[in-house]
Amino acid sequence: MTWFAPEAVAWTAASRRLIPTRLISLGVVLVPALAAAVVGALLLTPFLWWVVGGVALLAAWSAWITVRIVLAHGWAERDDDLLVKRGRMWRSVTVVPYGRMQYVEVTAGPLARAFGIATVQLHTASPGTDASLAGVPADDAARLRDRLTSRGEARLAGL
Repeated sequence: MTWFAPEAVAWTAASRRLIPTRLISLGVVLVPALAAAVVGALLLTPFLWWVVGGVALLAAWSAWITVRIVLAHGWAERDDDLLVKRGRMWRSVTVVPYGRMQYVEVTAGPLARAFGIATVQLHTASPGTDASLAGVPADDAARLRDRLTSRGEARLAGL
Protein backbone atom coordinates (compact mmCIF):
# COMPACT_ATOMS: atom_id res chain seq x y z
CA MET A 1 0.00 0.00 0.00
CA THR A 2 1.22 3.46 -0.87
CA TRP A 3 -0.42 6.82 -0.85
CA PHE A 4 -0.93 6.46 -4.58
CA ALA A 5 -2.50 3.01 -4.22
CA PRO A 6 -4.52 2.83 -1.00
CA GLU A 7 -5.79 -0.56 0.09
CA ALA A 8 -9.34 -1.65 -0.63
CA VAL A 9 -10.01 1.08 -3.16
CA ALA A 10 -11.76 0.15 -6.38
CA TRP A 11 -10.50 2.60 -9.00
CA THR A 12 -12.64 3.48 -12.00
CA ALA A 13 -10.46 4.11 -15.04
CA ALA A 14 -11.14 6.85 -17.55
CA SER A 15 -12.85 5.62 -20.69
CA ARG A 16 -10.49 4.56 -23.43
CA ARG A 17 -12.58 6.72 -25.76
CA LEU A 18 -10.67 9.62 -24.24
CA ILE A 19 -7.52 8.45 -26.07
CA PRO A 20 -8.73 9.23 -29.62
CA THR A 21 -10.14 12.58 -28.51
CA ARG A 22 -6.78 13.59 -27.05
CA LEU A 23 -4.91 12.25 -30.09
CA ILE A 24 -7.15 14.17 -32.49
CA SER A 25 -6.53 17.35 -30.49
CA LEU A 26 -2.81 16.67 -30.67
CA GLY A 27 -3.04 15.99 -34.41
CA VAL A 28 -4.76 19.33 -35.01
CA VAL A 29 -1.58 21.00 -33.79
CA LEU A 30 1.13 18.70 -35.13
CA VAL A 31 -0.18 17.59 -38.55
CA PRO A 32 -0.18 21.13 -40.05
CA ALA A 33 3.35 21.67 -38.70
CA LEU A 34 4.47 18.38 -40.22
CA ALA A 35 2.79 19.18 -43.54
CA ALA A 36 4.38 22.63 -43.65
CA ALA A 37 7.80 21.11 -42.96
CA VAL A 38 7.34 18.53 -45.75
CA VAL A 39 6.27 21.20 -48.25
CA GLY A 40 9.20 23.36 -47.21
CA ALA A 41 11.60 20.44 -47.60
CA LEU A 42 10.27 19.66 -51.07
CA LEU A 43 10.20 23.25 -52.32
CA LEU A 44 12.93 25.12 -50.43
CA THR A 45 15.82 23.11 -49.07
CA PRO A 46 16.54 19.47 -48.22
CA PHE A 47 17.78 20.64 -44.82
CA LEU A 48 14.14 20.85 -43.74
CA TRP A 49 13.92 17.03 -43.80
CA TRP A 50 15.63 17.22 -40.41
CA VAL A 51 12.75 19.38 -39.23
CA VAL A 52 10.29 16.83 -40.66
CA GLY A 53 12.03 14.10 -38.70
CA GLY A 54 12.02 16.20 -35.54
CA VAL A 55 8.33 16.98 -35.84
CA ALA A 56 7.55 13.32 -36.55
CA LEU A 57 9.51 12.24 -33.46
CA LEU A 58 7.75 14.89 -31.39
CA ALA A 59 4.38 13.65 -32.66
CA ALA A 60 5.18 10.02 -31.85
CA TRP A 61 6.49 10.88 -28.37
CA SER A 62 3.50 13.13 -27.66
CA ALA A 63 1.06 10.42 -28.75
CA TRP A 64 2.77 7.86 -26.52
CA ILE A 65 2.71 10.23 -23.54
CA THR A 66 -0.93 11.10 -24.19
CA VAL A 67 -1.97 7.44 -24.12
CA ARG A 68 -0.01 6.86 -20.90
CA ILE A 69 -1.58 9.89 -19.24
CA VAL A 70 -5.10 8.77 -20.12
CA LEU A 71 -4.46 5.23 -18.89
CA ALA A 72 -3.20 6.60 -15.56
CA HIS A 73 -6.30 8.69 -14.90
CA GLY A 74 -8.95 7.29 -12.60
CA TRP A 75 -11.16 7.93 -9.61
CA ALA A 76 -12.61 6.09 -6.67
CA GLU A 77 -15.69 6.80 -4.60
CA ARG A 78 -15.28 6.09 -0.92
CA ASP A 79 -17.74 6.57 1.92
CA ASP A 80 -16.59 10.07 2.86
CA ASP A 81 -14.57 11.32 -0.09
CA LEU A 82 -13.68 11.02 -3.73
CA LEU A 83 -10.15 10.15 -4.86
CA VAL A 84 -8.81 11.32 -8.21
CA LYS A 85 -5.50 10.02 -9.47
CA ARG A 86 -3.51 11.11 -12.48
CA GLY A 87 -0.03 11.05 -13.93
CA ARG A 88 2.64 8.44 -14.52
CA MET A 89 5.91 10.18 -13.83
CA TRP A 90 4.45 12.90 -11.62
CA ARG A 91 1.68 11.09 -9.85
CA SER A 92 -0.94 12.91 -7.89
CA VAL A 93 -3.92 11.82 -5.85
CA THR A 94 -6.53 14.40 -4.95
CA VAL A 95 -8.92 13.69 -2.10
CA VAL A 96 -12.15 15.67 -2.15
CA PRO A 97 -14.37 15.24 0.94
CA TYR A 98 -18.02 15.17 -0.09
CA GLY A 99 -18.83 17.77 2.56
CA ARG A 100 -16.50 20.27 0.86
CA MET A 101 -18.10 20.07 -2.56
CA GLN A 102 -20.12 23.10 -3.58
CA TYR A 103 -21.33 21.92 -6.95
CA VAL A 104 -20.56 19.39 -9.64
CA GLU A 105 -20.38 20.36 -13.30
CA VAL A 106 -20.56 18.09 -16.34
CA THR A 107 -19.07 19.41 -19.59
CA ALA A 108 -18.54 17.90 -23.02
CA GLY A 109 -17.10 19.61 -26.09
CA PRO A 110 -18.03 18.62 -29.65
CA LEU A 111 -15.24 16.05 -29.93
CA ALA A 112 -16.07 14.51 -26.55
CA ARG A 113 -19.76 14.35 -27.47
CA ALA A 114 -18.86 12.61 -30.73
CA PHE A 115 -17.10 9.93 -28.70
CA GLY A 116 -19.80 9.80 -26.00
CA ILE A 117 -17.71 11.01 -23.10
CA ALA A 118 -17.81 13.96 -20.72
CA THR A 119 -15.79 15.64 -18.00
CA VAL A 120 -17.08 15.88 -14.44
CA GLN A 121 -15.64 18.85 -12.56
CA LEU A 122 -15.96 19.10 -8.79
CA HIS A 123 -15.96 22.60 -7.34
CA THR A 124 -15.05 23.29 -3.75
CA ALA A 125 -14.51 26.44 -1.74
CA SER A 126 -10.81 26.24 -2.57
CA PRO A 127 -9.99 27.73 -5.98
CA GLY A 128 -6.93 25.49 -6.17
CA THR A 129 -8.87 22.25 -6.22
CA ASP A 130 -8.27 20.41 -9.47
CA ALA A 131 -10.65 17.53 -9.16
CA SER A 132 -11.88 16.82 -12.65
CA LEU A 133 -12.76 13.43 -14.01
CA ALA A 134 -12.07 13.30 -17.72
CA GLY A 135 -13.28 10.52 -19.96
CA VAL A 136 -16.45 9.63 -18.09
CA PRO A 137 -19.01 7.94 -20.36
CA ALA A 138 -21.82 10.45 -20.93
CA ASP A 139 -24.53 8.32 -19.31
CA ASP A 140 -22.37 7.61 -16.29
CA ALA A 141 -21.44 11.31 -15.98
CA ALA A 142 -25.01 12.35 -15.24
CA ARG A 143 -25.44 9.54 -12.71
CA LEU A 144 -22.07 10.33 -11.11
CA ARG A 145 -22.99 14.04 -10.86
CA ASP A 146 -26.28 13.18 -9.13
CA ARG A 147 -24.63 10.67 -6.80
CA LEU A 148 -21.82 13.07 -5.82
CA THR A 149 -24.28 15.90 -5.29
CA SER A 150 -26.50 13.80 -3.04
CA ARG A 151 -23.50 12.63 -1.01
CA GLY A 152 -22.33 16.23 -0.67
CA GLU A 153 -25.75 17.34 0.53
CA ALA A 154 -25.88 14.50 3.04
CA ARG A 155 -22.47 15.47 4.46
CA LEU A 156 -23.43 19.15 4.62
CA ALA A 157 -26.65 18.28 6.45
CA GLY A 158 -24.57 16.53 9.11
CA LEU A 159 -22.64 19.69 9.99
